[in-house]
Amino acid sequence: MKKPHTLILQRIYGEQGTNGTIYYQGEKICHTIELPDRNNIQRISCIPQGRYKLEKRKYTKHGEQIGIPHVLGREAILIHTANNAMKELMGCIAPVTTLTGQGTGTESRKALEKLKTLVYSLWDEGGEVFLLIK
Repeated sequence: MKKPHTLILQRIYGEQGTNGTIYYQGEKICHTIELPDRNNIQRISCIPQGRYKLEKRKYTKHGEQIGIPHVLGREAILIHTANNAMKELMGCIAPVTTLTGQGTGTESRKALEKLKTLVYSLWDEGGEVFLLIK
């Protein structure tokens, strides 16, 4: 049986974007930026709160990424780099090192590497990884 691991994404909603922080076992991993909450409308809203199983996905544009496959009414939701939600995201989640405003942050690549290192190590141990958004 695969051991379940849960990452917790604690969100703060704003008009210009949704900011969050991902924790694993009480330790802060990185901050996140997303689009504002617009009732889960494809391409213009962050995804709804809930528990999602993360999966490895390969995309031509982004290479191998952490995917969030089972979002109601949505597809191809990823965790990938971006420093400005309104300009660079269409419903995905972007990890950032520092939050600079609503839906904006810095050093997304560095934050994504940290998150990927953790998630991939849990997968390599044969675990299942979930993201709990609240």
